[in-house]
Amino acid sequence: MQIYLPIAEVSVSAYSLLGIGGLVGVLSGLFGVGGGFLITPLLFFIGIPPGVAVATGANQVVASSVSGVLAQFKRKAVDVPMGLVLLVGGMIGSGLGVWVFNLLTELGQIDLVVQLSYVIFLGSIGLLMFQESVRSLTRARKPGAARRKLHTHSWAHNLPFKLKFRASGLYISVIPPLLVGLVVGVLAAIMGVGGGFIMVPAMIYLLGMPTKVVIGTSLFQIIFVTAFTTFMHAITNQSVDVLLAMMLIIGGVVGAQIGSRLGAKLKAEQLRILLALMVIGVAVQIGLDLLLTPDDLFSLQQEGAGQ
Repeated sequence: MQIYLPIAEVSVSAYSLLGIGGLVGVLSGLFGVGGGFLITPLLFFIGIPPGVAVATGANQVVASSVSGVLAQFKRKAVDVPMGLVLLVGGMIGSGLGVWVFNLLTELGQIDLVVQLSYVIFLGSIGLLMFQESVRSLTRARKPGAARRKLHTHSWAHNLPFKLKFRASGLYISVIPPLLVGLVVGVLAAIMGVGGGFIMVPAMIYLLGMPTKVVIGTSLFQIIFVTAFTTFMHAITNQSVDVLLAMMLIIGGVVGAQIGSRLGAKLKAEQLRILLALMVIGVAVQIGLDLLLTPDDLFSLQQEGAGQ
């Protein structure tokens, strides 16, 4: 069944959209990620313009993050003060990112920049995740091996403007969390992602937050930043396709339930390796699309130039 997307200005299969939403929902249930870094590239593959895919894909991140953060609040695993500091940086970064997005759109380079960003970030993150997962599996098979300390004090702890974050057990400067939030905000605006795949490692290894509060605090910030990003895209360049967003969210709700059941049957290290391989695969596919000659070639010729 074909449906016409008025903002994207293309006709696509409704089943394809439900399937993509469902697939990302399964991944969300399996791996605990919002899925923005995968849903946007998947929309590229079925012909959705990158500008619309970025702006609309953020809706899926908001929907999946809301359900996730509610569960984390019940477990008292959200550091609200830290989340608010990250949120301030995220809002500033999101505004900056939307400005850059609009500038690139005017220059006609937004499609190329978005796709290159995905190749670089997904490729790098996927390789790091795969390496860390293999190390975890190796350590798990050697019970006597010494555990590596996840966090040590660094230059970030010597900065001014320190605050006490009780839920995280930290007394650190607000500058590093502000910078982490700013970077994630820029990525949310330009790439249509929640930024959890960068924020979570940064919160653990840079800020030194305990893992039990990292996921909930990250989701808390992601909700507001991605919602703000979607709103800004809607009013500045009208690139949010509501029909597309609804189809993705419907599929995602169903897929998340399936993924949560499948996730209980696999070990954490196995899940991370599968996710890493999927991320690397998407990065390679986008890179090939940029490098390979398209099947259907066309050219624009000025009228009368050949006469």
